Amino acid sequence: MTPQSILTNFGQISLHQKILFIALPMIISNITTPLMGLVDTAVLGHMSGLHFIAGASVASLIITQLYWLCGFVRMSSTGLSAQAKGSNSLLLKNQSLFQSLLISIILGALLLLLHKPILGLGLYFAGPEPLVKEVMLEYFFTRIWGAPAALGNLALIGWLIGQQKTKQVLIIQILANVLNVILNVAFVYGLGLEVFGVALASVLAEYFIFLSSFVVALKALGKPFVLRQWFSFKQLRPLLSLNGNTFVRNLILQCCIGFLVFTGVGFGPTDAAINAILMQFFTLIALGLDGVAYAAEALVGEQKGRNDHAKILQVSLHGLVWSGVVALLYCAIFAIFGAQITAVLTDQVSLQTAMQDYIIVVLWLPIVAHWCFFFDGVFVGLTKAKAMRNSMLVSAVLFYFPVFWLLAAYQNQALWMALLVFMLARGISLAGYFTYLCRTQKLGA
Repeated sequence: MTPQSILTNFGQISLHQKILFIALPMIISNITTPLMGLVDTAVLGHMSGLHFIAGASVASLIITQLYWLCGFVRMSSTGLSAQAKGSNSLLLKNQSLFQSLLISIILGALLLLLHKPILGLGLYFAGPEPLVKEVMLEYFFTRIWGAPAALGNLALIGWLIGQQKTKQVLIIQILANVLNVILNVAFVYGLGLEVFGVALASVLAEYFIFLSSFVVALKALGKPFVLRQWFSFKQLRPLLSLNGNTFVRNLILQCCIGFLVFTGVGFGPTDAAINAILMQFFTLIALGLDGVAYAAEALVGEQKGRNDHAKILQVSLHGLVWSGVVALLYCAIFAIFGAQITAVLTDQVSLQTAMQDYIIVVLWLPIVAHWCFFFDGVFVGLTKAKAMRNSMLVSAVLFYFPVFWLLAAYQNQALWMALLVFMLARGISLAGYFTYLCRTQKLGA
């Protein structure tokens, strides 16, 4: 595709509409997803004792991190589903769904089998007081029974995104949040189940999402069927390799974020609080950028399924523009309302004052981050997990940790400068490899 044809095709309104049609429901869904946790927190926060919210929050964090590490299931499911849609193969659509479901259910079963040592590790690092520990035990041992559904949801939602069914994903998420609110009120205030009731409400909401998503997926297939040979090791090996590389990618990222959080705690309570606020800004950024990345996953994967090199490039360039637009909107909003957002997150004047030294980080975060967010989406669609893994590894080893050590005298600010360089390195490396694939005509390979 020549530069002239790219410019000519950029005015193609239908493709812009398609990107927004996928991205906007996922952005809204991303915004509503944390509501489930907020409802739990609100209910726990009104119980008679701080140990309720403290214990449940730590236990919930452990479970959330476990699910996040298993996020490779969603990413591989989306890429394979999108490619199956592009190839218009009913066989591949069914295979991508049921193979991903098998992997997710096995992982969920493993979490159930290993839940005691996992919690034991969490208790070791948390070192909770007796009352907090008691709440952690009750919440975790109840909530963990939702693991098969929660991991199954990763496979199902990923598959639905690949099939461009983001509107249905949004509706299911909203209904699940409403159900969670109703069950919280019924179990806690109606039946007096306290922590057990809060955890049980989340578990039931997760199974609701699973069943609803499964029904929508079956309807989308029209003629669902399962072949036994799909589940042989030979047939599963490509998916296992894809998931393995994506898992390593997620683990490296988690290590980098964990290093930032725990090192910041070592710098003192003020820096730890600042980092907590900055992570909330980062979460807000992710809500929007992930939506565009999901659109890239679905549309790039679809064109790879058709083996259409030119269309992959066209979709990627259109999506990159929208990712940049979202990033600039965030930058403008933070420039105008950054102080007000900080005031919502904390009413401590000293902390608000300290945050002024980090406003430049807040402004640069979306501009720098959108490149790696978007190209992650492109490479998910291309199912090139090895490239994502290598980019993450190189960026962490050669940029993140060295930059922090070089700037260590700046302490907490060095952590965030290193994170910015880390994300920039990821964006540049992925964009560079994408350019190589373009020039060698290997995008559709």
